[in-house]
Amino acid sequence: MTVHTDTIERQANPGTDIFDITDDVRDAVARAGVDAGVATLFVPGSTGALTTVEYEPGLVHDVTAFFDRIIPVDMDYGHERMWHDGNGHSHVRASLLGPSLSIPIIDGALTLGTWQQIILIDFDNKSRTRKTIVQIVS
Repeated sequence: MTVHTDTIERQANPGTDIFDITDDVRDAVARAGVDAGVATLFVPGSTGALTTVEYEPGLVHDVTAFFDRIIPVDMDYGHERMWHDGNGHSHVRASLLGPSLSIPIIDGALTLGTWQQIILIDFDNKSRTRKTIVQIVS
């Protein structure tokens, strides 16, 4: 078994900031030279998440609007009462999606659907450099 590790970084703005990192993950797979295996992605931190979508402006808007509706910024959060840092909603939003994603690699390529891209979402209320760890196991 061989493990290759790579890191993807994005500068995130406050609020729900969504990034298409598909090409970065493809590049990591190419650098690893793997024909068959799995790419596991992980976002360190409790206000970032990973998922797949059809990355296009309408859906990016829909995802943002969805989180604004179901987990609004201005609700009463226990996290706010404890820490007073204004990002209780960020933690709840990220926990709904989760910090990791695994994608099989077959014939040297990620097995994504035609319209399926990998997205990183930063939900925090502060600007930050958000890292995604990519481990490729073959």
